[in-house]
Amino acid sequence: MNNTRALLRQYGLSPKKSFGQNFLVQDRVVEAIAKACVPDDELGKADVIELGAGLGALTQLLIDRAAHVTAVERDRDLVPILETHFAADIAANRLRVLEADAQAIRVDELLKTSDAPRVLCGNLPYQITGSLLQRAVEQAESIDRAIFMVQNEVADRLVANPSTKAYGALTVFVTAAFQVDRVMTVSRGAFLPMPDVTSAVIRLVPKRPRVTEETDLFRQLVKGAFGMRRKTLRNAWKSIQPNRCTVAEACEQAGVSLDARGETLSVEAFAKVARALGDNR
Repeated sequence: MNNTRALLRQYGLSPKKSFGQNFLVQDRVVEAIAKACVPDDELGKADVIELGAGLGALTQLLIDRAAHVTAVERDRDLVPILETHFAADIAANRLRVLEADAQAIRVDELLKTSDAPRVLCGNLPYQITGSLLQRAVEQAESIDRAIFMVQNEVADRLVANPSTKAYGALTVFVTAAFQVDRVMTVSRGAFLPMPDVTSAVIRLVPKRPRVTEETDLFRQLVKGAFGMRRKTLRNAWKSIQPNRCTVAEACEQAGVSLDARGETLSVEAFAKVARALGDNR
């Protein structure tokens, strides 16, 4: 049973707005996230990194399901509580509590083994969701799945198709590296304090090989296309400086019309143009 409220009262604490703290207090949601992180066929096998462990509501269920958990928490008021509450698990080497900023960790340095299922998870603070998604993209080769709680609007963008309003640069950057699906929608009442928006749990599974590496040229193409959504690619890509051929020649090779708008292009189409322009990938 979730004891977040009781622990906050016991230690005289309250959620910190500056840290974007919204603690999960609904048991069924926490249980669903734990099962998404470690499915039944991986019980006792997975190596899990939890970003933003808070007061350990999810941590406890992850310990019960995984082989090892690293709980990352930046709030120095919460770290001693985690260390006290989970002292037996720490002593048994089932858990490591790490005081650190989730935006600064290296996944490959924290995961203990390469042959176990490698999982990254967390209830992402909404103000740094973009940064943490970018970090996940950069470290996609080091994990087998990521399970994140994000704003429902962000989930909409991540699963969007080309030519839709929600489809944008974030969609392209993340889906170049991951297959994304929505695990569940989570109501505002599942959190303490209650946020202003509905949330969603998403699952990211690395594409191997990924559609393309996130090179400087790929980033320029994507940002240019969505920075001027109403303009055609002919205008949006005017400032691109290719290495190998002109933008027009690259688009012809890739089967992309310069009269199209960026929002109509698939991730694969962006990758083909980048390769034609000079990315040797």
